[in-house]
Amino acid sequence: MDTQNSGKTPNLSAEEKHDVTKNQPPRAAVLHEIIRLQGDQELERSIAALFWSALAAGLTMGLSLMAMGLLNSRLPSGEAFKVIASFGYCAGFLAVILSRQQLFTENTLTAVLPIMSKPTLSNFGRLLRLWAVVLVGNLMGTLLVAYVMLHLPIFDTQTDKAFLEIGHKVMENDVSQMFSKGIISGWMIATMVWMIPSMESAKMWIIILITYLMALGDFTHIVVGTAEVSYLVFAGELPWKDFWLIFAGPTLAGNIIGGSFIFALISHAQIRSDTKKPKPQA
Repeated sequence: MDTQNSGKTPNLSAEEKHDVTKNQPPRAAVLHEIIRLQGDQELERSIAALFWSALAAGLTMGLSLMAMGLLNSRLPSGEAFKVIASFGYCAGFLAVILSRQQLFTENTLTAVLPIMSKPTLSNFGRLLRLWAVVLVGNLMGTLLVAYVMLHLPIFDTQTDKAFLEIGHKVMENDVSQMFSKGIISGWMIATMVWMIPSMESAKMWIIILITYLMALGDFTHIVVGTAEVSYLVFAGELPWKDFWLIFAGPTLAGNIIGGSFIFALISHAQIRSDTKKPKPQA
């Protein structure tokens, strides 16, 4: 008796069977291969192309700080309205990801999968080159946008005050909290990157869902957080030493661990386990 066919719905036409096959979600191995190919393409890009795209992404991520500050300054005070203002956090991520700019925490997954598939010194060197260029470009962009937002007469006093409050909120975390929340943030971004290829039509909603939850949980992100915290530095309310040692270092380490060493490793291990299973006999 053919156990594989015994449970099938009877009397389906060839066209209906095709519709069933077409509407099946892609296997995890397919998602893995899509992201691995994207990572390979990123690793092949020139330093100049990576840098300018990363710089643009850093500037664009200033939209998250801008949107949250504008919403916070115009909504009444209270926790319920903070929940609404958190939607502003999504703005920078939406703009960066939909415009295909280089964001460091995306690369902690996409660029790592090719290395796990083929772990050579050459590939590892390409990964470090990519990370270094994209991280520098992202941070330069966010530092520049924070400086401009503070020193140019763009926003009213109430909005400037809201920007400062956002930065102070981030710096309420100690080093261990920055690190721990950074792990969760890196893992969430990697989850988002993994989900998007299977639901391209819902990409915008996936980005909003994940990044909104990041904002509600106050999870630390190296790129957005740089805009938030450097605003305090440029305003003279925080020394550079605290920016690097309390915020940037622990957050960066947490993002890399959450995106690369946890999510990417587990996802890759899942695919390796699937491919090693013997195919059933016909």
